[in-house]
Amino acid sequence: MSGLHIGTIVPQGWKGEFEGLGAREAHRTMIGVAERAERLGYDSVWLYDHFHSIPPPARPTPVFECWTSMMALAGCTERVRIGQMVTCVPYRNPAYLAKVSSCVDVASGGRLEMGMGAGWYQDEFDAYGYGFPRAKDRIEALEDAVEILKRMWTEERATYEGRHSRVRGALCDPKPLQPPRPPLWIGGSGRRKTLRVVARHADWSNFVGGSDFAGKRDALAAHCEAVGRDPAEVRLSLHVECVVAPSDAEVERALDHRARIWGRPTEEWRAAHLVGTPGQVADQARAFAAMGASGFVLWFPDFPSTEGLDLFAAEVLPALRGIP
Repeated sequence: MSGLHIGTIVPQGWKGEFEGLGAREAHRTMIGVAERAERLGYDSVWLYDHFHSIPPPARPTPVFECWTSMMALAGCTERVRIGQMVTCVPYRNPAYLAKVSSCVDVASGGRLEMGMGAGWYQDEFDAYGYGFPRAKDRIEALEDAVEILKRMWTEERATYEGRHSRVRGALCDPKPLQPPRPPLWIGGSGRRKTLRVVARHADWSNFVGGSDFAGKRDALAAHCEAVGRDPAEVRLSLHVECVVAPSDAEVERALDHRARIWGRPTEEWRAAHLVGTPGQVADQARAFAAMGASGFVLWFPDFPSTEGLDLFAAEVLPALRGIP
């Protein structure tokens, strides 16, 4: 995959976008936005891997489970890549996850982007009875899971003995269609441990927001060099909110809408995301690309409306095509 990769999260309920909708209408909305994003020319569509809505405290509103919904997205689209931002490793046995993800890759015709992360939303861990391991243990479990997925996707029978997970002669058939395996995205920016796992294993490193992008980029490069890997082998992506509107006044109105849920955004927040008119948003994206970003996974806060999604596709996406 070459050029700047532009993907979008689709509404799933995690950020409360389905408040007041019934389950079937909410599900149809999720599917409809994914189909629309494909028609509009986005490179990928993504889901969060969460069970409870945010911001806490969680509310009783539809939130569709990630991996069952992955199969739904595989069936309703034909070209667009499909991914998770990102799969929470402690929620599933890694061997089971290898099997599920392989089946999704086959069902989609080889379009899976595999997102992985250590997990952080303690409210869900506690509510669903997982417990909440220390960060050190969650990151170790992440690396075990990555090892198991790679082996089960590519070996006839996989054996691995990790600190938290193990497999012994495990079969994973069908194998993924993509050779040698689906692209692996690891989310997180912990400089001492998480980025070391990224350096060893990932095809993509995903940062949430653009705060100190250059510092994270350089920390990852140092880890790559320490493990004997060319930093250029790991592409850098940003998961950012995108508030885009035709005029400055409409941008501010959109931010007012966001503030009713999340609070007034600070200037620091605005600098870490894509906010403005189409020309301003394109310039901001170009600036991140000049620092080394190879892709963006966007969240449009006006969901379930598609005004932001549509405007970005019409006026920003063409301006970003051709960026290497």
